[in-house]
Amino acid sequence: MTSTDPAIWVLADPRAGTAAQALGIAEAIGEPFRTMPLAWSPFARLPLRWATLAGLSRACRAQFAPPWPRLVISAGRRAAPAALWLARRGVRTVHCMDPGFARARFDMLVIGQHDAPPTRPNILPILGATHRMPQARLAAAREEFAALGTLPPPRVALLLGGPVRGEAMDPAVAVAIAEQAKGLGASILASASRRTGLAATDALARALEGTPHRLFRWGDPGPNPYAGFLAWADLLVVTGDSVSMLSESLATGAPLLVADPGGLGSRHRLLSESLFASGLAAPLGAGTAPGPRAALDETGRVATRARGLL
Repeated sequence: MTSTDPAIWVLADPRAGTAAQALGIAEAIGEPFRTMPLAWSPFARLPLRWATLAGLSRACRAQFAPPWPRLVISAGRRAAPAALWLARRGVRTVHCMDPGFARARFDMLVIGQHDAPPTRPNILPILGATHRMPQARLAAAREEFAALGTLPPPRVALLLGGPVRGEAMDPAVAVAIAEQAKGLGASILASASRRTGLAATDALARALEGTPHRLFRWGDPGPNPYAGFLAWADLLVVTGDSVSMLSESLATGAPLLVADPGGLGSRHRLLSESLFASGLAAPLGAGTAPGPRAALDETGRVATRARGLL
């Protein structure tokens, strides 16, 4: 390895939310790193439970050549075999999410408390998931989307996902959540995701008529104001289907209320319950809102531990 070769590789899963967990840690470490975009081979569908690059496409495998880094950061089940392949070449490993196998062979496993990780020296349980929304990015977003500050406070960020395995949110559910959010502030910063669906997004738009608001639809042209919504929010209402949105919301310090979009599985319910038990959030419609809290920086905590592996 020369002085120009990054000491850190990040194995970036094609799913943005999964990749963000690994990228967020690397960015928080503050050292140069190389992003390795992953692409899958047909073998990735198999339960590969050993150190191998078989789950990667031929072009992707060609990226894996020396000089090797000192540390690799990865996330998701499919990236785990590739991380262990690098471990056999002396690379230290930080992996996010439970790989379901060979847990003892990773130097550090970062697993959400809602996934009930076992107690082991190399496992670091965290609330939610790591992400790419540090305080510096929130501060920059507040400046970039300064126009949001003209909306009357308190500003409620309404971040909608949808059923985890369903095709779209029930429009009636979207309206019910929006009506509750409207009662919590003077203006709404609303964002609809791919899982929300067109019908529910249209219903949301109608529900917000007459209320000062900014609505960003999935696929709208122009810069996505999502980070600006987080930065300007005085209170957040977030659907419980998205580990990423909940975790990023906790980075703001604004009170957080969790809404049920329908179709939640046990894993997502356990995440919400862990946040309620920690006093970091409350369920929407429970009659009480969470009190003041400090911004949660689980990504920084993980990065501090990971830096010690370099």
